[in-house]
Amino acid sequence: MPGTSSDPSLPTPPPLPPLPSLRTLTGADVLKHVEGNRPECVDVVRRGYLTHASGDSSNPHSAFLRFPHRPTSRIISLPAYLGGEFEVAGIKWIASFPENPAARGIPRASATLVLNDTETGYPFVCMESSIVSATRTAASAVLGAETLTGGRGAARVGVVGTGLIAGHVWKFLRDLGWKVGGFRLYDQNRAHAERFGRMLADEGAEDVVVVDEVRESFADCDLVVLTTVAGEPHIHDPGLLAHAPVVLHLSLRDLAPEMVLSAQNITDDVDHAVRERTSLHLAEQRAGNRDFIDGTIAGVLSGEVSLDRTRPVVFAPFGLGVLDLAIGKWVHDRAVAEGDGHDIPDFFGEAVR
Repeated sequence: MPGTSSDPSLPTPPPLPPLPSLRTLTGADVLKHVEGNRPECVDVVRRGYLTHASGDSSNPHSAFLRFPHRPTSRIISLPAYLGGEFEVAGIKWIASFPENPAARGIPRASATLVLNDTETGYPFVCMESSIVSATRTAASAVLGAETLTGGRGAARVGVVGTGLIAGHVWKFLRDLGWKVGGFRLYDQNRAHAERFGRMLADEGAEDVVVVDEVRESFADCDLVVLTTVAGEPHIHDPGLLAHAPVVLHLSLRDLAPEMVLSAQNITDDVDHAVRERTSLHLAEQRAGNRDFIDGTIAGVLSGEVSLDRTRPVVFAPFGLGVLDLAIGKWVHDRAVAEGDGHDIPDFFGEAVR
C-alpha cells in the first residue's frame, strides 16, 4: 500500500548507529598492569594532581552511605571529572565492612570504578577498583614521601597498621628503589605485624622489628606511615614529632589535634580533607581556622609551597576521585592495547528505546 514503510518507492532509512560497547576488567586484569609499572603509576598520580590543581577538573565531595544497623560499615561514592591529557569522567563506589575478615573471611573493602566518555556520557569500562584505589593511595603516599623528604631514602621507616595499604606502600617503595635502613612495625594485632615483617624480610628489607607500642614506630624513624582503620584519634603526644619526621597520614584520623597543630600540614585538597571528622577537621575545630594547613602536595610539586625541613611534616591526602580516574584511565588504555578484559557490545540494548 502506498505510504507505508513497505512501499518500495520510499528510500531505505539509514541503519541505526551502533551504541558504544562496555568493557569489563577484573582485579587480575588491573593488577597485571600495575605490577612492574609502579614508577609509571606514581607519575600518573603526579600528573593527575597537577591537572586537578590547574582547575581542569571537577571533584565533588564524596558521599557516605551509612547503615543504622551497621555503624562501622559504609559505602562511599566518589564522582569526578579529570581533563587535560586524561579527559574522562567517572565514579568509584567503594565499600568498607570491617567485620568481613573475621566474620566472613573476605577482605574489608570492595570497589567498582565506572569511567564515562565525556562526549557522549556513555560508560565505556567497569573495572574492579579495590586495586585501583590501593594503587592510587600508595602511589600518592610515595610521591608525597619523595617530594617532602627530597629523595628516595629513609634511615628508618615506622609503620602503624600493617594491612593492605601498608603492603601496597611497601611495594611502591621497593619498586621505586628506595633505600631504607630499617623498619619499625606496630599493629594492634601483633600477629599481623609479625606476618608483615616476615614478608618484608623475605623481600630483602633489613632491620625489621615488630614493636609493642605506637611511639616506637615514631622513635628514630624519619618516615612514618599511618594506615590504620581508626575512626578517632589515638596518637596524642606531639613529642613523637620532635625529631621532625615526615608522616604519611593515609588513614586520616589517627592523629589528635595537638599533633596536627604542632606540625606543618600538607594535603591534596583542603576543602575535601577538612571534613568528616578527619584529624584536620578536628584541628580546625580546635583552632577555629585553617591557618595550620600549609598547602597542597601539588603546591609543593610546583614550587608554590615551601617547607621548613627542620620541622615535622604531616601529609594527609583525603584520596581524590580524580586520582582513581587517572589510574583507571591509564589501566584501561593499557588493557585495550593488549586486548585484556571482556567487551560487551550489546550492553546498552537497542538505539531506539
